Amino acid sequence: MRLLSLDVGDVRIGVAISDPMQIISKPLEVIDRKKIKALDRIRELVGEYEIKEIIVGIPYGMDGEKTLQTEKVELFAKKLYNKLEHRVKIIFVDERLSTVEAHELLYTIGNERRKNHKNVVDKVAAAIILETHLKNKLMEGKK
Repeated sequence: MRLLSLDVGDVRIGVAISDPMQIISKPLEVIDRKKIKALDRIRELVGEYEIKEIIVGIPYGMDGEKTLQTEKVELFAKKLYNKLEHRVKIIFVDERLSTVEAHELLYTIGNERRKNHKNVVDKVAAAIILETHLKNKLMEGKK
């Protein structure tokens, strides 16, 4: 079963997906919320890839407290859960610094100056969120 991961922003949503064995995460796409109905597009992806769990990056403040953005993402996740008729499990993963990590990674590989950098960053951040979840599952399994 593949997992889908979302890095939810006000303008764009980065999307990543796992392989069927849930070992590797890879950037999939960016949903431009000004041009595409995000909930509908995610529902299409859930059907296309037979997704049963969606990992949503939750943006806590650096102090670990909820912020206005945290509440926006929680509300989006609730709407998504309802749109998917409660058939897909939503799992929240702390995403603090995932976008910073994505910028650093892209800078390292020389992507910092590309025109579509914002789109790349968003889906790479979603892949980092998914990778964090996969690592956490692996560590739980070793206990």
